[in-house]
Amino acid sequence: MEDSNLLRQQRLKKTQELREAGIDPYPSFNQVNHKIAEIHSRFESQTEFPQDGEPMIQTAGRLMTIRDFGKSVFFHFQDGTGRMQGYLKKEIAGPGAFGLFKKVDLGDFLSLEGSLFRTKTGELTLLVRKCSLLAKALLPLPEKFHGLTDVEQRYRQRYLDLLVNPQARTIFEIRSRLISMIRTIMDQRGFLEVETPMMQPIPGGATAKPFRTFHNALNLPLFLRIAPELYLKRLVIGGLERVYEINRNFRNEGLSIQHNPEFTMMEFYQAYATYQDLMSFTEELVALLAKEIKGGLTLTYQGESIDLTPPWKRIPFLEAIRTLGGVDPQVLTNPAKALALAKEQGAQLQAGDGPGKALTKIFEQVVEPRLRQPTFITGYPVEVSPLAKRSPDNPELTDRFELFICGRELANGFTELNDPQDQRDRFLDQMKAKEAGDEEAQAMDKDFIQALEYGMPPTAGEGIGIDRLVMLFTDAPSIREVILFPQLRPES
Repeated sequence: MEDSNLLRQQRLKKTQELREAGIDPYPSFNQVNHKIAEIHSRFESQTEFPQDGEPMIQTAGRLMTIRDFGKSVFFHFQDGTGRMQGYLKKEIAGPGAFGLFKKVDLGDFLSLEGSLFRTKTGELTLLVRKCSLLAKALLPLPEKFHGLTDVEQRYRQRYLDLLVNPQARTIFEIRSRLISMIRTIMDQRGFLEVETPMMQPIPGGATAKPFRTFHNALNLPLFLRIAPELYLKRLVIGGLERVYEINRNFRNEGLSIQHNPEFTMMEFYQAYATYQDLMSFTEELVALLAKEIKGGLTLTYQGESIDLTPPWKRIPFLEAIRTLGGVDPQVLTNPAKALALAKEQGAQLQAGDGPGKALTKIFEQVVEPRLRQPTFITGYPVEVSPLAKRSPDNPELTDRFELFICGRELANGFTELNDPQDQRDRFLDQMKAKEAGDEEAQAMDKDFIQALEYGMPPTAGEGIGIDRLVMLFTDAPSIREVILFPQLRPES
């Protein structure tokens, strides 16, 4: 830190000297006619260049390296599209430009004008004829060879991470491409992109603890949304039969390599469809993304080979607990044994929690970590699925699935409950759970019940975790690697 402060003082002194010499260290305008990627692309195959200085290149970028040879300097500079070598010679650029360059530091932004040539090693290089300062950097960049390696610092100073770690930039370029592709696919299939409220008077649509805020003018408590589900289903009721939203959700939960309190999901709803239809669509969607981003249907995640070739395994919830988890079949039918086993495994159960909640806790412990290849788990208990339609084969289960890859849930979908009386009863059960101490239980939303009473067609809906999908496609071990500014604990 002392070294950094000393360097900052030295750079502040240089900045003051520039001002005294009549040079503005932060001029307001610069003309850039050539980006670095464009220069490389346009001239990559050209080996010979005219001696008269044509073509004249006008570009700009951040100074990244300097090799000073006295009366000449080789350096590298970069912009948002790439990196390039420059060469400055006193007898060509003149004493003014050359003198200025001697005063710049790594990290400074420069305007550069000149012609192109190739060095003896064949590297395309800008022969600088004019040079000016665009912005002075007062703090030094991380060292070239040590870089920015401290994980916490990388997340806290993402701007430096993007600047000096090319792999970080690649992750967010892939993230942008992935979201853009998803939008294209959804649009092609007739889905309408919509936006629903981030601040809601009643938090609903998921089992999670919300963040609370307050609207002063309305004198109204509000909640950051935990999911857009109930609003999107209102739109289906209103006749928008295929809708989707890609946006943020907020859940007041702990931090981990899989969880960030603020995260991105795509949630979509399709009228006249079932959860079976959405499983098939999810296979198709992820396969299309994999082919475009990874070049095929196989990828490696943290050293593990993953095959995304459809169709994927589909295993009923209870069967998975029995066969994959090795749980005694009696636990599946005996509520007391289910509750006892869940508590043995350390589950935090509330008073009034039933066997459905207990079996879900057991599933999370003994089954989820085993689901490495893409697998749909189907038929979750009604108790943990308050918005899903009951299964016609077993009224204690629902027509719901969750998708797991590498032991992580990536998607959750179901055939939607469109019976307003059943939905009201489910909300009442949730209210009882909340009164018993379950902070994640859902609240009664009377307006949504009223909307359902106007009639909702048979509908299926799904949420896909964008952050976790990006983790999979970029081989990122933590969700913080794929969120530009993740939530972090305060620095001590």
